[in-house]
Amino acid sequence: MRIPHPRSLAGQLFAMQVVLVAALVAGCAVFAYVTDREQAVVAARQRATAAAVAVADSPSVAEAARSKDPTARLQPYAEKVRRDTGVTFVTIMDTHGVRWAHPDPRQIGATYLGHIKPALRGRIFDETYTGTLGSSVRVVAPVRDDRAGGRITALVSAGITVDTISAQVRQQLLALLGVAAAALAVGGLCAYVINARLRRHTHGMNAAELSRMHDYHQAALHAVREGLLMLDGQRRIALINDGGRELLGLPEDSVGRYVSGLGLPPALTGALLAAEPRVDELHLTAERVVVVNTSPVSSGEQRGTVVTLRDHTELQALSGELDSVRGFAEALRSQAHEAANRLHAVVSLIELGREDEAVDFATAELELAQALTDQVVAAVAEPVLAALLLGKAAQASERGVELVLAPDSRIDDGVLPPGLPARDLVTILGNLIDNATDAAAEGVGNESAPRSARVTVTARTDAGELTLRVSDTGAGLDPAAAEEVFRRGWSTKSPGRGIGLALVQQAARRNAGTVEITTSPDGGAEFTARLPLTTPAVTP
Repeated sequence: MRIPHPRSLAGQLFAMQVVLVAALVAGCAVFAYVTDREQAVVAARQRATAAAVAVADSPSVAEAARSKDPTARLQPYAEKVRRDTGVTFVTIMDTHGVRWAHPDPRQIGATYLGHIKPALRGRIFDETYTGTLGSSVRVVAPVRDDRAGGRITALVSAGITVDTISAQVRQQLLALLGVAAAALAVGGLCAYVINARLRRHTHGMNAAELSRMHDYHQAALHAVREGLLMLDGQRRIALINDGGRELLGLPEDSVGRYVSGLGLPPALTGALLAAEPRVDELHLTAERVVVVNTSPVSSGEQRGTVVTLRDHTELQALSGELDSVRGFAEALRSQAHEAANRLHAVVSLIELGREDEAVDFATAELELAQALTDQVVAAVAEPVLAALLLGKAAQASERGVELVLAPDSRIDDGVLPPGLPARDLVTILGNLIDNATDAAAEGVGNESAPRSARVTVTARTDAGELTLRVSDTGAGLDPAAAEEVFRRGWSTKSPGRGIGLALVQQAARRNAGTVEITTSPDGGAEFTARLPLTTPAVTP
């Protein structure tokens, strides 16, 4: 009985690609059909509207409506418009719905089938209705007589039957099916060509065989050292490198031979055939002493073994080199220790000779940092804002900008309502300080700028609102750009910026607040955000 061979990987991929291409083409065809049908209905309605409005706006139609025999003049005109515009019918009637013109002369004088009340009120409307010519998409427009003071004296209806629209869609569908079939054929041909190439490269192997080969090579990648030997599940040599042949004394045609028939010593043969792994076992061959490591390859079943071989003589040489390297490392460590001691001694001598200046400098820096911390903590009891101000002050100082808290700043603990999110306060004040720092830092190092770079922050609560004001000593803003600064993407910096102020305004509006721009007393820009303390936060 013949066991069926699993389909090759290339064949499986080909089948999957054909199914995928077919499903994709079918989905696109259905989508295109639905879209084309909707577009056909919309196009029919637009064409009917254009025809009805054109006829209704024609002065000759209003003049014919005042004549004793409107049909004599309107019937030829309506038929000409119908042929020129490609609509199914153009019907002209009086305000009672009695037809004056119709594609079927037998219907002239009969009552129009459809709704006309919206048109009598002066509105152009469309509907889908079943009349004498069948179901149709129609548009009704009023005819106004300017000589009668704009009074509605007649009605015009133009439409296209649903059958006509369906016929157009069927034609489009046939063309679409042709394109879909061609796309499917081209896609299938391309998939076949690609998979034929894949079949050649994979030698017709299926996924299980490729997975097995992958496991072999992955194991070899992690286990290989000098000599490499790979055995399959039947303990035959599947792969051996030059080093392995040299260490074991095997001929070049060893691949495919059973390990038990290689003529190796029994102990070494037993180690190679063992199911359990062997680690750094010493074995003798005819000419060498080798170290053997084995690693079984399995995935639910025994698939083979990866064997690595090393020459024990070469390992001895490597061990000696390792000892030398260790000696060098110890020497370097000792030298590094002595160098560190000398460096500490030099630093200590310098400190002993200049201790007063060092202590004074350190004390001054400590007092300056502590003064700013005390000022912020005393004035701003809100921990989030206080932490933000201290962090921004450190960042500004690194850029040569002084961040100053205004003397009238005061936010007591518990004043801010729970409905005012702390993240919005960070967004508003953080972005304003960042922008002000950037503006003030532009003049740092510029000899033409006599003023010191400074950012002044005011944070206080009064009159039932929270005021956050940030001013800088920068170049300021152009008054013409005052309305544009909050637009997303507006920036005086490099491209890709321009989000900070937009977020500021967004956060302020979300909390029923405002943001204003004025000129700072220091010459730069001044941004003032006011957030009410009694109004709950607005959910975005």
